[in-house]
Amino acid sequence: MEWSKELLEERLELAAQRITEIEKEGLSGEGAEAFDDYFRRMAAFLNLVNENRTFVEQGGLKTASLEELGERNHALYADVLPENYEKSFGNPAYAAKMLGEDYGKLLSFLHRELFAEIVFCHTDCLEDLVIREELFVEVYGAFAEALSENGKLPSAESVRQILYWFASDYADLGSRNLVAQMVHDGESQAIRILKSADLSDLRYLYAYGQYVSDNELEIARFLQKQPQSTIDTMADTYTEGYRIGFEVTGRDLSKKTSAEIMFPIGFERMLQKAVANFEKIGLKAVGRVPSTSIFYRGETGYSTSPNRQYDFDHRNDNGLFMDKAYVQRAQEVLQTAFEEFKDDAKKHAGPAVVEVFGEKDFDPVIKPEAVKLTDEQNDLDVERRMRLRQIQMIYIPEEERSFTIIAFPLPEIKEALPDPSEKTYAEFFEEIIKVNTLDYLTYRNIQATMIEALDQADYCEIKGMNGNRTDLRVNLWKLKDPSKETIFENCVADVNIPVGEVFTSPVLKGTNGTLHVSRVYLNGLEYKNLSILFEDGFIKEYNCSNFENAQENLDFIRDNLLFKRKTLPIGEFAIGTNTTAYVVARKYGVQSKLPILIAEKTGPHFAVGDTCYSHSEDMKVYNPDGKEIVARENEASALRTVDPAKAYFDCHTDVTIPYDELGELTAVKKNGERITIIQNGRFVLPGTEELNKALDSEQLS
Repeated sequence: MEWSKELLEERLELAAQRITEIEKEGLSGEGAEAFDDYFRRMAAFLNLVNENRTFVEQGGLKTASLEELGERNHALYADVLPENYEKSFGNPAYAAKMLGEDYGKLLSFLHRELFAEIVFCHTDCLEDLVIREELFVEVYGAFAEALSENGKLPSAESVRQILYWFASDYADLGSRNLVAQMVHDGESQAIRILKSADLSDLRYLYAYGQYVSDNELEIARFLQKQPQSTIDTMADTYTEGYRIGFEVTGRDLSKKTSAEIMFPIGFERMLQKAVANFEKIGLKAVGRVPSTSIFYRGETGYSTSPNRQYDFDHRNDNGLFMDKAYVQRAQEVLQTAFEEFKDDAKKHAGPAVVEVFGEKDFDPVIKPEAVKLTDEQNDLDVERRMRLRQIQMIYIPEEERSFTIIAFPLPEIKEALPDPSEKTYAEFFEEIIKVNTLDYLTYRNIQATMIEALDQADYCEIKGMNGNRTDLRVNLWKLKDPSKETIFENCVADVNIPVGEVFTSPVLKGTNGTLHVSRVYLNGLEYKNLSILFEDGFIKEYNCSNFENAQENLDFIRDNLLFKRKTLPIGEFAIGTNTTAYVVARKYGVQSKLPILIAEKTGPHFAVGDTCYSHSEDMKVYNPDGKEIVARENEASALRTVDPAKAYFDCHTDVTIPYDELGELTAVKKNGERITIIQNGRFVLPGTEELNKALDSEQLS
């Protein structure tokens, strides 16, 4: 249902008036004191949001000083900043302590949902403001009415029902906004900000409504100082990788009209050039307004999180509502949204992502007070994500789209550098640009030599050293015609920048053993002594040493690496060849800070989840030498035509063994003959010695 702007303005004004009254009037009755504090504090926050919306509408972003905008931004996010979080109702532990476990979970979720208003009041999302402020008024009303009528609190279940129907009733709005902004030109306020930003005036950073930390301010200032040639190199590498991704896979880019861009705030100088590049190849930039809401809205322009523990604490909030009806509703509204925008979706080319790395280390605290999914809900959530992905693929077919990803370091990484100066950061940033733009022809030829050896193998053996306990046997696809077929893809710098890997989809049966890494960052979370045991290609056991409690370690891996599944297959076996990236990381002491995108190129890696050819197995792919890459599926994805639920897992996470922990990687032929590719962390296969030059330079320096 669509509401006129006039009606929405009227509803918002009524809700805002009531919220102002709530802050003043208070609750009374048995056990009401803590709840009175909660509602007063949240009402004060919403009043601040509404005042800020008026400020934005009246042009305050252009007239206020940079200092005032920073103070306003900090004030909006103050309640969840680490220094205040221990006594924030957004903290499930504090909410449970003050309100009780059941009410605590519910009202802490409401806190999270209301905090999404900060972005919405900046990005002209009037409907989103209205429905959340009306929700707050309704929940408060339930407490006020119950206390007034019988002097007691409303039941926790009655409060949950209000929140449940909010999530269900407005799922259509969330899905429509998600799809519209993802594929339709002109829908996203974030894209409009990007295109119109006056980069000489850093006040534009506050227009997104995102939390603006020193990272965003410093990177914007840093890029302001760079010569245009540097900006051009960054943008051209990013957009050219996107274009080449279509070219090398034989997909027709001329049929596409939009590309979804996702970028960190502060990189607008690069992105403005990239938008112009995309337009030259016929693509309009589109993207979604980022949000912390349960209605996932994407992250076109995203910033440093104000508090990663806050994000972690609320990762399972949908467990308050997760049932079969909720999952069914999610499917229906997404399909309806895609049907409305099916013509735009058909012409959508896929995402182009700029990632950042270098944030301070984050050791999450697992809180028993946070929402946790039951085993049944875990299964439902897996089903939900899988079915939503399937719906998207109907309207944006995998075989017709592509993507690209590139990464750059945040200023915050200075704290990890040997010298935390602007000069050292600039040097490191320049090194990363060089890593992202290495000569792909050199790597293509070296990797072709490696693939020629690997194509002779029946399986590969991988063993760790220097405390790494990896002892793994990876079974490989069997070629029928080696003159025309190959097992491994020769991956150069297109969709996954930088250059530097060969990869395949392993045969699951016969893939056995232990994968171990002493320390690795995956999707923003650190794993210490991560150990995974594979049996016939599937994860049988896993563990890590993050927490003293053994069960917490298992839960941490299941939630964040297995994405709540009981097991996952090994979807990819690859050999990273980018020794330059490896040496740069060691030179600056930031190995643990590298994103997967770069880290996977610095040693052999193994992905758990889908293969690299997920949903595109039937599309023929060729290496530069003309050979068809035939290892595009495994025993799981082979079930795609008979049981898709067992074929795909909607995740793919790379775990990399760095060269200094790699004792041996050997290709073993059917007759037992061994061809060693890497030994004691060095490439020993004839024709690959060039890769050791970077390693030698490290030893000489």
